[in-house]
Amino acid sequence: MLDPKKLEEVVQAISKVMPASFTEMQEDVEKNIRAALSATFAKLDLVTREEFDVQTQVLHRTRSKLEALEQRVAELE
Repeated sequence: MLDPKKLEEVVQAISKVMPASFTEMQEDVEKNIRAALSATFAKLDLVTREEFDVQTQVLHRTRSKLEALEQRVAELE
């Protein structure tokens, strides 16, 4: 899922631009922002960088095998 550090950075950035009158409600506002962002990101069906990197490696291995097979078929023809 999403890196909690990045989510926290976004929440802090939004909290900093809130009007001064909201400072007393800052904890509630941060909690609500965090929940809203988490729900939105969950709906986007995002993958972690680690999952992306693993799938990239799988793709590279598959591509290499395909190239080897194509070469072998070309030699057999």
